[in-house]
Amino acid sequence: MRDLTSDTITEAVISTMGDTKDARVAEILDSLVRHVHSFVREVELTEDEWARGIDFLTRTGQKCTPTRQEFILLSDVLGVTMLVDALSNRRPAEATQNSVLGPFFRDDRPELPHTADISGGLPGTPLFFEGRVVNREETPLAGAAVDVWHSDAEGHYDVDVPGLADASAMRALFRTDEKGQFGFRSIRPSSYPIPGDGPVGELMSATGRSLMRPAHVHLLVEAPGFQRVTTMLFPSDDPYLDADPVFGVKESLVESFDTYEAGSGPCREVTDEPYTLVRRTFVLEPRPAD
Repeated sequence: MRDLTSDTITEAVISTMGDTKDARVAEILDSLVRHVHSFVREVELTEDEWARGIDFLTRTGQKCTPTRQEFILLSDVLGVTMLVDALSNRRPAEATQNSVLGPFFRDDRPELPHTADISGGLPGTPLFFEGRVVNREETPLAGAAVDVWHSDAEGHYDVDVPGLADASAMRALFRTDEKGQFGFRSIRPSSYPIPGDGPVGELMSATGRSLMRPAHVHLLVEAPGFQRVTTMLFPSDDPYLDADPVFGVKESLVESFDTYEAGSGPCREVTDEPYTLVRRTFVLEPRPAD
C-alpha cells in the first residue's frame, strides 16, 4: 500500500474492499472505482478541475430540500435516470412504456370519481381526459388505480401555485370501472423550465442546453398481478419534444391533444369554451412469476 502510482492505485483501492459481505455491493463498488479512475486518467483531470468538481457536487447537495432534489435533477439531465428506467422496465412494444416519475408526485392526493374536475378552479383551456386500462389481450382491467398529476397553464404544479400550498389541484387518484375506464376534467398543461437557479442550471448553461420540458400529463397505473407503469403523455404539437432536458420523451408516449372550438366535438354539451380532448388506452404487462 506504499508508493502507489497512477498505474497501481486502482487495484490497491479495490483490494481494500475484499471483505465486503454483500456480493452486489462488492460488484458495484469494484466497477465504480474502476470507471471513476479510468475517467480521471482519460481526461487527465487536474487538481483545479477536481476541486471545482467537488465544489459543484457540494453545492448540489446544499441545494437539496424536502421539496427539491437537485441530485435527482442532475441524474435526470445526465440521462442516468432514464437509463436506469430503461434497464429496469424492458417491455414489449405493445405495452405502455415507462418514463420518469419526476419530483411532483404526492401521496396525499384525493381519490375522486369518474369525470371529476381536478383543475382546482385554476384558469386554462379545459382538458377532458378519457382513459382505459387493459391487458395485452385488450381485456379491461377493472379496479386499476390510476394516479394523475400535471402542471397548470403557466407550467406550475400545485405545490408552486400561491394559495395552494396545503391543497391539491391538477392531481387525483382514480379507479377504473368494469370496462377498465376512467376519466377526468382539468386544464391543459403547459411546457415549463426545469429549475435553473442551482448547480444543474449552471451545467445546462455551460453546455448550451434548453431548460424547457415539453408539456405532459403524468400517470401512474397499477393493477393486481401486473407491472406498475409510471408514464406520461406529451402533446404531439409541443415545440420541445426533441429537446427534453431529462430525456423522458418516447414516440409511443406522444399523443394527439385534440382541440375543439366552443360548441363542437364530443364534449360540446359540458363546456361552452374551446377545449382539448385526450383519449388513451394503457396496456399493462403481467408481473413476472416469482
